[in-house]
Amino acid sequence: MNTNSLNQPLGGNDMPRFAGPATMMRLPTAEDPADIDVGFIGVPFDIGTSNRAGARFGPRQIRAESAMLRPYNMATGAAPFDSLQVADLGDVPVNTFNLEKSIAIIEDYYRRVVTADCIPITLGGDHTIALPILRALKSKYGPVAMIHVDAHADVNDHMFGEPIAHGTPFRRAVEEGLLIAGKVVQIGLRGTGYTADDFDWPRSQGFRVVTAEECWYKSLAPLMAEVREQIGDAPVYISFDIDGLDPAFAPGTGTPEIGGLSIMQGLEVIRGAKGLNVVGGDLVEVAPPYDTSGNTSLVAANLLYEILCVLPDVPYR
Repeated sequence: MNTNSLNQPLGGNDMPRFAGPATMMRLPTAEDPADIDVGFIGVPFDIGTSNRAGARFGPRQIRAESAMLRPYNMATGAAPFDSLQVADLGDVPVNTFNLEKSIAIIEDYYRRVVTADCIPITLGGDHTIALPILRALKSKYGPVAMIHVDAHADVNDHMFGEPIAHGTPFRRAVEEGLLIAGKVVQIGLRGTGYTADDFDWPRSQGFRVVTAEECWYKSLAPLMAEVREQIGDAPVYISFDIDGLDPAFAPGTGTPEIGGLSIMQGLEVIRGAKGLNVVGGDLVEVAPPYDTSGNTSLVAANLLYEILCVLPDVPYR
């Protein structure tokens, strides 16, 4: 834990929640990841999308909707700001016009973060960004386990002939040895596809695939107990695509699919990761142009806070 005085979100009685700088949870900003334990990082990138663009605006809107968040988790008793130095590191300066260069920029940025022993929690951005983040994590931890919530497996071999896009990151991650395949769980997969291989390929690699239909009408707490046993003490990354939730709860996304998880099930998945060695997480694919009420960004901000609450050094009161 960083020994500097602990950062706290700006309180609603110190500044109205509709005012002040638009940082994640109205936290202080930081430039050097070595000064903090956990950094919220925006990646305003959506040139890997295949349908509706707009996720480049996700980080800014998620920060705006995070203004209502308070430091203490009433449900779990988590008090992350009592033990961790947390700040908003700002946005990665991606190359708006070049996907390949952006991937390199993102990887280099996250290598600097993890080398400084700072845990990254990412505001996406489309799901392409998971690949360079996992590359950076490997430089510190080696291959990692993963809890992946999504409507889609994101294991396409290519999209329009391109090897890197928002539908390919976890195929590339397997090929590059970034994941401990037997400790990867994908939750919420559903919808139409091209062939059975869309979900069978990750199973063939050793992933546990939990389709959305398997989640209907039930709590996911028992599933997460099994996931904790499966992952054990391995370093684990949480990658949460907002389209893993049903569009009734999160319509502001690029590739919505009906029949998804509820917000409550999403909370159960993240809270169920408590006790694991979580080394980072992301919330991706929020597209504010399709989020007229702001609800999708509000949900995203809360889920990112929940990821912060399950980090290893966070006490539960």
